[in-house]
Parts: sequence; structure tokens; C-alpha cells
Amino acid sequence: MPKSKFQKPIEIKISTVVAVSTIMYTSDLATLDAAMHEMTGGVSDFFEGDLAVIDVGDLAPGGERIDWAATIALLKKYRLNPVAVRNAKPEMVEEIQQHGLQLDSGKREEPPIVTAPKPAPAPAPAPAPVAAPAAPAFSGTMIIDTPVRAGQRIYARGGDLIVMAVVNNGAEIIADGSIHVYNTLNGRALAGASGNASARIFALSMSPELVSIAGVYRTFEDGFPTENARKPVQIRLNGDSLEIQSVNSAK
Repeated sequence: MPKSKFQKPIEIKISTVVAVSTIMYTSDLATLDAAMHEMTGGVSDFFEGDLAVIDVGDLAPGGERIDWAATIALLKKYRLNPVAVRNAKPEMVEEIQQHGLQLDSGKREEPPIVTAPKPAPAPAPAPAPVAAPAAPAFSGTMIIDTPVRAGQRIYARGGDLIVMAVVNNGAEIIADGSIHVYNTLNGRALAGASGNASARIFALSMSPELVSIAGVYRTFEDGFPTENARKPVQIRLNGDSLEIQSVNSAK
């Protein structure tokens, strides 16, 4: 019973829920298990019961059949809770629903790609001058106080991004301006996403998978440089290459 006659027994409100996008390139369970173990480093709480949307759009057409029960069990083993399937083929629908999963019709988001603006078509017979593309409207600084988990993407459009918590492996943070991480940066960081070559990336402790400024990127498959790893550093663009420096560097 309600605590008072004025209290409703139940309320329904709109809420925003973040789900991890789990993109499958194969349905082979042994291969998936090995990849998940490598991704998480065997850490049992890498995921914390996050909701997961299984994306099957990149599986080869007519490929091996998906064992849905075993696939769901595998993801739960790594503390992911599958709730929906994206890009399912029509012949998959019945079996997907039998396993209690929903169909997600949403399109997968892709990271913004910075390209040179295309000139507007000129009217005949004389070509008209092409106006320079307008810079993104400045929307201020975005501040994130909570950890950025694997599968999450955060984009500070038109401004800087400040993250006060850890950015985990598999996460992606993007800003049209600079990126400041007052914690550990483990995932992917893309600053100057709309072409701002003066943007920088700062972190108190850095061991990223990839960094990019104004479309110039660098990956770290062999690990972050040992002299800068897990230290306060900044990354800046110098010509067509990225420089890694101490935050105290006067350059």
C-alpha cells in the first residue's frame, strides 16, 4: 500500500540508459571468448552489469549460425547483460525474440570524420565564389564527473571536454576543442575533431589506445612510450605529427 493516499503506487518516467554496443565479426564462441578475455585482461569487474546491444551487421552473409543461448551466456560471463540485437536479418527475428531479446532498429553511430569541405556547385555560366565553411558554434565546456566505460562515446561539440574520472579501455572521448582528463586516460581521445589544429589532449595519467588531433592520429599497439606512461602529459600537433610532452613543458 502507498505510504499516504497522495502517493502513487507506481510512476513511469522517461530515463536515459546507456548500453554497450557489442559488435560481432564472428559467431565462433571460442574466438569471441578469447577476444573478450584479452579485452578485459581477465579483470572480473571490467564491465559492471552494463546493458549490451548485440550488433550482427558485420557478420558475413550466410555465415555460421548464431547460438544465441551460448552467446548470451558468454556475454553474461563478462558481466554484460544483452537486451537487444541490432541489424538482425529477418530469418533471425523469431529466434532472437524466443531468447527474450528486443530488436533495435537504431543505426550504429560512427565517430565524426573530418574531411575537407566540398565546394558548392557553381551556377552556369560563371563560377560563383565559395564561402568558407562556418566553424562549429561554441557550446561551452562539457564536464563529465563519472567514469567513461567501454563502448561509451562522448562528444563535446564546439567546445572543450573535461573528464574528472577514468576513461576506460574501449571508451571514446571526442571534442572540437581540447580534451582534459584529470584522471587516467586508457581509451581513445580525439581532440580538434572539426579541424582545430591548436587543440591539445591533457591527462594526469596516460595509457591510451589511440589519440588524434585535427584528424592526425597515433595508435599505441606496443604501449605508450615508457618515459611518459602513467605520468601527467600533453599531446599537441606539430606539423603533421603528434608530440608527447610533459604538462610542464615550455615548448
